[in-house]
Amino acid sequence: MPKVPNTAKKLLPSKKKNGYEEDLALSYRRLAENQLFLGNLDESLESMNHAIRLYKKLGITDAPLLACYNGRGNIYKYMERYDEAIADYNTCYEGAKKIGLERYMMPPTANIGHVYILQGKYAEALPYNLKAIEIMKRIGNTKNLWENYMHVSNIYSELGDYKKALEYHQLYEQGHTEYLNTIIARQDSELQVKYETAQKDMEILDQETEISRQRKTQWLYIGIAGLLTIILFGMYFTLKNIRKKRKALAAINIELDTKNKQNELLLKEIHHRVKNNLEMVKSLIALQSAKLEDGASKEAMLASQNRVQSMGIIHQKLYQGENLGSIEMKDYFMNLGEGVLDTFNAEDKVKIVCAMDDLNLDVDTAVPIGLIVNELLTNALKYAFPEGTQGKINISLSKENDELLLKVSDNGIGKTKGAKPKGTGFGTQLIQLLTQQLNGTISEDHKNGTAVAFNFKNFKIA
Repeated sequence: MPKVPNTAKKLLPSKKKNGYEEDLALSYRRLAENQLFLGNLDESLESMNHAIRLYKKLGITDAPLLACYNGRGNIYKYMERYDEAIADYNTCYEGAKKIGLERYMMPPTANIGHVYILQGKYAEALPYNLKAIEIMKRIGNTKNLWENYMHVSNIYSELGDYKKALEYHQLYEQGHTEYLNTIIARQDSELQVKYETAQKDMEILDQETEISRQRKTQWLYIGIAGLLTIILFGMYFTLKNIRKKRKALAAINIELDTKNKQNELLLKEIHHRVKNNLEMVKSLIALQSAKLEDGASKEAMLASQNRVQSMGIIHQKLYQGENLGSIEMKDYFMNLGEGVLDTFNAEDKVKIVCAMDDLNLDVDTAVPIGLIVNELLTNALKYAFPEGTQGKINISLSKENDELLLKVSDNGIGKTKGAKPKGTGFGTQLIQLLTQQLNGTISEDHKNGTAVAFNFKNFKIA
């Protein structure tokens, strides 16, 4: 177990001796936070209790004491003493509410929700996480808002409200992307400052060189005898300054190239991790479905696997490709089709053809289109080719004027007029929601099989 640096502990006897009790309380609080970070839970709890006793002794009941209650709640949470953790969080919340310190009401609210999530009490956790989001928005402290969106999305998913789960997951992805962009922007800003500083240094060097030249020119009039010497010295210093400038510019260019490569590696690593996480989710769904005996439930789990797989392929293409912001759709459709065929063991029965030119779309457009195609492929393989019949599915995507045209058709048995719809209808609802997201329309044709066409107006070409 890692230990807290001795320096932090050595300061405590000195502050006790000199009577700096408020500073001593703050030191115990900081020590407790460091011990919690290092995993020394018992020591952390002891230090935080010291801080609370000192603040109470001094009659301090505002922000410092409230922070200690929230901190002790965190310690109890990781010690799995959940009831005591919730009690401390409530104390912090009520204290902050009493004195009108709204920014101290948000952390305990979010933490109570987290405790209930850890206990699997998702219905109890939901109002606290929603309230934490509302407080963060109201006070303008949205730095970690994406984490609460992620918790709420997971809660709705556990409660079976997948529409709400999808809504908050999209908010989480947007917020997390903005958070990552903020980190990258900060790095770019630091590089810009360094570059501008170097530019100013170069301007100073230029000014110094000009002053030096003027002085040398003045000395030239002193005597012809020193003319040659002064010229030689001037040339020497000029060449030396030029070399310095070139070296400085070369160093800055190397640093800029290095930072750009690091940013690209960071984005690729993020997409790689997202893809791996989606693969894990797919595997977990597969494990869960293996334990189900109900056919309808198994079909629903299989559909969920395919949806997760369609998003995973997107992130795989992003970290494997040269352009981190675009997806080549023809190649993506082929990979998606192979995955769905493999899921239904239909490689020898059904052929998928992508009759389209290469077309690159940004991620926000590619993800919903991929989910739509996944649903249509799944429906075709489930219903269009019964009893081992052979068949073909065509996929095409093209840009015409200001619209994106998608068409998925098969030569299966088609839809019988007046027949009752099969399945739960969730896939159809999902297609409609995703089509609305892209400001699109849907049309169907059931002659000689089934053909579904889409016209999207809200899209981005990468």
